[in-house]
Amino acid sequence: MQHAVGAPLPPPHRPGHAATGWTTQGAAHHPGPPPFPGTPAPPAAAPRLQGPPAPQPQGPPAPGWAPPSAPPPADTTGHVHLPAGAPVAAPAPPPPADHGAGTGTATLAVLLIGPAGAGKTTVARHWARNRRVPTAHISLDDVREWVCAGFADPQDGWNDQSEAQYRLARRTCGFAARNFLANGISCILDDAVFPDRPVVGLGGWKRHVGPGLLPVVLLPGLEIVLERNAERTGNRRLSDEEVAGIHGRMAGWYGSGLPIIDNSKYDVETTARVLDDVLARAIASPPSF
Repeated sequence: MQHAVGAPLPPPHRPGHAATGWTTQGAAHHPGPPPFPGTPAPPAAAPRLQGPPAPQPQGPPAPGWAPPSAPPPADTTGHVHLPAGAPVAAPAPPPPADHGAGTGTATLAVLLIGPAGAGKTTVARHWARNRRVPTAHISLDDVREWVCAGFADPQDGWNDQSEAQYRLARRTCGFAARNFLANGISCILDDAVFPDRPVVGLGGWKRHVGPGLLPVVLLPGLEIVLERNAERTGNRRLSDEEVAGIHGRMAGWYGSGLPIIDNSKYDVETTARVLDDVLARAIASPPSF
């Protein structure tokens, strides 16, 4: 077949390709073959004006969807309403069905006082675990030891720093107790409160927790306290001289009007039961302090 001089030759035929030599893929990115000489070029396509995008059909929102500003549904996890803590008021007497059953289902704020080795932390935890209603236990010694670096150990001497950390721990315990009570959870705290130290005494606990605080003193004999202290380890263990001095100062609670339990001959379970009976009487006739 003859071709005009100067006319381009058609590309050679390759297996798997169309006769023109253009593949489907290449057609999308390359122009067609050049025109023969003298052929007028096709007119350029008019530019396409870009207008606003066509509106998309709007369907109903997905189930459970809400605008960011809308409040979450009442049953959404992570949005449980917690009432703010307030000073604890005097507890209400237990219902008639609980009469004769100790504190029953009453919501209480209790402060268990006693010297080192009296067993107040163990008794408080046992009493809290065995109540019929939610009850929390907070030990002031545990809260004081939240301070790791820079802990002011009272065994190294009572000074401004140890007293400041004690006050901070007591205020933290009081804040926690008020919040527990505001949400229907009873609370028992334990601390070695001295009757002859008003600056760090019972008045501070009442100020931080509220007028409904029920204090009870746990005061076994000196020999029992010494024996229990000997079983302790770490900074919870004191010298015999310190234990004897603390025990002697605790004797000042006699005649104070606060209920006192001598648990020298009681085990933990019996002491907790006696404590519950004492608190039931305190609800009916709160001690004045």
